[in-house]
Amino acid sequence: MRVAVVAGPDPGHAFPALELCRRFRAAGDAPTLLTGTRWLDVARGEGVDAVELDGLDPTAFDDDTDAGEKIHRRAARMAVLNRARIGELSPDLVVSDSITVCGGLAADLLGVPWVELNTHPLYRPSRGLPPVGSGLAPGVGLRGRARDAVLRALTARSWRAGLRQRAAARVEIGLPGDDPGPVRRLIATLPALEVPRPDWPAEAVVVGPLHFEPTTELLAVPAGDGPLVVVAPSTATTGAGGMAELALNTLVPGDTLPPGARVAVSQLDGPDSAVPPWAVVGLGRQDELLARADLLICGGGHGTVAKSLLAGVPMVVVPGGGDQWEIANRLVRQGSAQLVRPLSAESLAAAVREVLGSPSYREAAVRAGAGVADVADPVRVCHDALGAPRKLGPCG
Repeated sequence: MRVAVVAGPDPGHAFPALELCRRFRAAGDAPTLLTGTRWLDVARGEGVDAVELDGLDPTAFDDDTDAGEKIHRRAARMAVLNRARIGELSPDLVVSDSITVCGGLAADLLGVPWVELNTHPLYRPSRGLPPVGSGLAPGVGLRGRARDAVLRALTARSWRAGLRQRAAARVEIGLPGDDPGPVRRLIATLPALEVPRPDWPAEAVVVGPLHFEPTTELLAVPAGDGPLVVVAPSTATTGAGGMAELALNTLVPGDTLPPGARVAVSQLDGPDSAVPPWAVVGLGRQDELLARADLLICGGGHGTVAKSLLAGVPMVVVPGGGDQWEIANRLVRQGSAQLVRPLSAESLAAAVREVLGSPSYREAAVRAGAGVADVADPVRVCHDALGAPRKLGPCG
């Protein structure tokens, strides 16, 4: 099966798309990744065909102050720009990231079935949940359900406006305004990060996190016999700033940390300032680092959170914007994390001491990670969606 996988350049979206391509390739399929230029050579180094996704840079005609316009109008422009490029691949299927929705529109222009890749839990509205992004647990009792109904009514206007914008964008490029949607939605998360809903879409399937490590390098952690605290600043533009710097200045062995503790800051770029002797800063395999960690401090981005849960590592989460507030609150309710906002040296130190001092957080993280045994194979889901038999690769 020939597959075109479309995703933007943000690591939280490009990396899961690349990992999905690797899985397609292992199953005997022929995937091509379309993304930003930063990751093309990385993908090719993994044996995955990769080409540039045109139109990622905004133009003078793009209104980024309007989220609906940013998503749908730009997606329509990009669908037209990339139609020929995707068509030249003669794909049997297009997989389109849920944010970089031009892939789905291009597939509709080409008459090719497509699948939506959600690199996080399912964020579509539900008649049984409070609005996603509120961070609230589903209301209980008459008052709780009434609260959720009021909140849903307040946000429904924005959702309907987005649907109108999508319909208008489709018409502008020659498609029917009525959007048939994808044949499947791959929900690349752990079951523990989902919230039960009465109206789960029939086409949505939880397939587990799709993690890709952009390096083979390992961070050399300083010697010590105390706990290892990993800090992973958000790669999203909406992430909380200054977290790594504050952690390095606040988390001191023998003071705010137990004696012999170490701190490892995992980020794509090297340090901007001096690093204390008990710490290390740089790019290294996060999965290997988390396998040795006692605690993760992160922004609440889904990819990092899911890696931590798979490793059974509890967290202190410092959420920024976007969906980080929602994920952080789900972690707190699940029992595997403490939430810190606003961020300060005192609040960070207190949360770190609480999580390191109570085994219940690690136990909850282990339980959440074990849920990966119950997810579906995303490659099989895509094959089944087309009615095509899956060619088994080395992973079965």
